[in-house]
Amino acid sequence: MGKDVYAIGIIGFGGMGSYHLELAKGIDEVRFIGSYDIKESRQQYAREKGLKVYDSREAILADESIDIILVATPNHVHKEIAIDAMRAGKHVVCEKPITLSSADLQEMIDVSEKTGKLLVVHQNRRWDEDFLTMKKIYDEGLLGEVFAIESRVHGSRGIPGDWRQEKEYGGGMVLDWGVHILDQALLMVNEKVKKVYATLTHVTNQLVDDGFRVVLTFESGLNYLLEVGTSNFISLPRWYMLGNNGTAVLQNWGDDARVVKAVGKSETDIVPVRTAAGLTKTMAPRREDTITEEIIPAVPGNIKEFYRNVAACLNGEAEIIVKLPQVMRVMRLMEAIFESAEKQQVVDFE
Repeated sequence: MGKDVYAIGIIGFGGMGSYHLELAKGIDEVRFIGSYDIKESRQQYAREKGLKVYDSREAILADESIDIILVATPNHVHKEIAIDAMRAGKHVVCEKPITLSSADLQEMIDVSEKTGKLLVVHQNRRWDEDFLTMKKIYDEGLLGEVFAIESRVHGSRGIPGDWRQEKEYGGGMVLDWGVHILDQALLMVNEKVKKVYATLTHVTNQLVDDGFRVVLTFESGLNYLLEVGTSNFISLPRWYMLGNNGTAVLQNWGDDARVVKAVGKSETDIVPVRTAAGLTKTMAPRREDTITEEIIPAVPGNIKEFYRNVAACLNGEAEIIVKLPQVMRVMRLMEAIFESAEKQQVVDFE
């Protein structure tokens, strides 16, 4: 039997835990009713937000009125909490990365299958407007055959001064941001990944990566560059996509995309560009009558669909959007990135 409203308890009422509380406003299918955190300051904050506060993890898992546990703790304890919750009869929504290795993830999947409880990862950036806009351009073939994609996230403040800079807690940018943009890459390009080459940076932190650059080579030969940097005082565009008939660029989150395409007219009177060292025809700009430019409006995304999908799945009305095989593929890809960076060589993947 399904339910009209699913009750959710939070374990880990930090920044992401409180974000989920705000996210659920206006979603009729779920309701947050309680919270547990090891910090008394966060317990008090939960009380101020009107949540029932539990004295222990065991206490919140024992409450039969709770249907779903949201795991919003640092990464290194996701596995044990999620497994305890499923064994206690709760469905689990887990923040990402779901855990720190594919072996750990398999243990979690095994428990989900044995208990019959839903285990789903909050891959919220599947609903980012910039991603949805570039995916539209790719899916609709607006650039012809795409042969290269570049996805970048740049900042200049280094790693935040919390668990993200501690290796044992699952810190570093591959796990923090890579889990998002890798998920987007695998959703956009529906092909096998054949090769992975990665480099990590340690500009501000020697214990974990504070940035990375990865090149994925897909089965068709398409090259997909993913880059995260935390010491970039001038940011490159969030997206850059190249096809055999055009180019698309999207500068930042929420922006429209700019697309420039060829219109099929031949160029016989190329005007060379003069540089200090001589002339170049190769890099001369196209004539305006041989190209067309258009703006692709940002495709809206609604992250509230995540919890609505969770409820619909539990009611047998829909498939879960964030599927565990997809999560496993991203986890294995992150492991391949670390392997490539350590060996300083290309590694085979699928």
